[in-house]
Amino acid sequence: MLILIPLSPNQEIAAQHEATQWALVEFHEGVVETTQFFATKEAIDAPWIDFVILLNRFENYLEYMEAGSMVLAVRNEKHLDEILEAFKFKELDEVGM
Repeated sequence: MLILIPLSPNQEIAAQHEATQWALVEFHEGVVETTQFFATKEAIDAPWIDFVILLNRFENYLEYMEAGSMVLAVRNEKHLDEILEAFKFKELDEVGM
């Protein structure tokens, strides 16, 4: 499965409009297989993204939900490694309408 996360330069989660890079993480059976970094989300050429993880539930998430992605928000996690660990153990909050 593919996970999209907006990041700051030090690989901490950022608001979408402040993101300087976007991580596209391939996650399979509880293990990170690959992580690619892109300057913009438009540069990502993935036909399907399973999950988008955002800074909070107040971020604009409708475009992701319309595309069929599940949207999650972090609780206290900041760094990419912490976020992926929380994802693995289902410790992120689901964002919904």
